[in-house]
Amino acid sequence: MAKPGRPGASNKKKGPTVGSGGQGRQALEGRGPTPKAEDRSWHPAGKRKAAQERLTAAKTRAGGGNGGGQQSNRSRAPKKSADVEVVSGRNSVLEALRAKIPANTLYIASRIEMDDRVKEALSLATKRGIPVLEVMRPELDRMTGENSVNQGIAISVPAYEYAHPMDLISRAVDRGHTPLLVALDGVTDPRNLGAIIRSTAAFGGHGVIVPQRRSVGVTAAAWKTSAGAAARTPVAMAANLTQTLKAMKAEGVFVLGLDGDGDMSLPKLELADRPLVIVVGSEGKGLSRLVTETCDAIVSIPISAATESLNAGIAASVALYEVARRRAAL
Repeated sequence: MAKPGRPGASNKKKGPTVGSGGQGRQALEGRGPTPKAEDRSWHPAGKRKAAQERLTAAKTRAGGGNGGGQQSNRSRAPKKSADVEVVSGRNSVLEALRAKIPANTLYIASRIEMDDRVKEALSLATKRGIPVLEVMRPELDRMTGENSVNQGIAISVPAYEYAHPMDLISRAVDRGHTPLLVALDGVTDPRNLGAIIRSTAAFGGHGVIVPQRRSVGVTAAAWKTSAGAAARTPVAMAANLTQTLKAMKAEGVFVLGLDGDGDMSLPKLELADRPLVIVVGSEGKGLSRLVTETCDAIVSIPISAATESLNAGIAASVALYEVARRRAAL
């Protein structure tokens, strides 16, 4: 009678192991050199190489070749986060590249119609070693926003680096200029900020100041509205706008607030020859109480009685023009 084995144990005797007969020998033989990543069509590097080849072919068809020069194929996957802004539109992208702002990737739509702006953008990106990536139109539209007009080109840039408000004054003085700044109080529309940046550049201003809280920042929409002026006109961020304005007053800067109920009409302004910061409030609420109390003067812009108010962008433009006109006459 056989003895009972351990639970789960087999009572069978182990026989001789059968050999493989050389059947596994092929598995041990080498399979040749491993293809490069860019030569594997399924690999991300291979996909980038294919996209680059399509872009080169598209440029050749459009007469936008660069004489056989190689574009960088170190492209990154499209992304949009708090640390990256996507600037779109031919003028905005070209101005950003001309100003040599940091850039991550230049995106070109497939089968884009080449013009001088696109060719120059490609040339500048190539010279700076900025990766160029061809993407399909739907993907570019997704990156830039369905309601934006990207004109087939976009560039991703790092989050905007704001200047210090007091540095704007020192920069103007160092260049021998009388400081002219614009500060925003409660303006939340990025298109207004973009328009104000553009007007500040057009009328000889030296920068724009935005509060850290309850205010718009330099977003892609502001970039686009500025038509590239954001690359040339510095924007500073104030932790506390009221305290910043007081600090500027201590440096001899005259603080001018714009409000429909101002005590002084803009055409009667006699202060254009001194350092100025023009404070613009939101279209709905206007200037806040603390900012109003800090201003040296509150000025109104004469408008038709049929119009209730001007938006922040237009009001700032009118005031900047008047100051520039008076300074030119001095």
